[in-house]
Amino acid sequence: MIAGHLALVVAAVFSGAAIYVNVVEQPARFSLDDRALLAEWKPSYRRGFVMQAPLALAGFALGLVTWWQTRDLLFLVGGAMMLANWPWTLLVINPVNAVLMATESAGAGAQTRSLIERWGRLHAVRTAFGFIAVIALLMACVSH
Repeated sequence: MIAGHLALVVAAVFSGAAIYVNVVEQPARFSLDDRALLAEWKPSYRRGFVMQAPLALAGFALGLVTWWQTRDLLFLVGGAMMLANWPWTLLVINPVNAVLMATESAGAGAQTRSLIERWGRLHAVRTAFGFIAVIALLMACVSH
């Protein structure tokens, strides 16, 4: 059952980081001009990816292990919600990322700002996946 508690902790850390991006970092970066906005977004995204991608995989693995041990579907749901971040990012967010990463800061403009706004809305789905995982894992841990 320790794996279930660890899954919950990992999901909570992931979700906390995700909500920070949506509630604090994204609005703050919009106070910058277009060039600075893009220049800030690029390293921020890279660093966030390095942190959140392994958390999503770890949360999935721990949820899967605990589901296997307990057969409680809530652990599987929590793990699946953590894993859902990967296809969402690869299939939906990455096309936006590719355009933003290919844009030079000197060429940033209204379209860049619009894409970063879109990226924020897409990232909010990742935040929702994380919070659904936290709720499912918390309910599962409480019932065991």
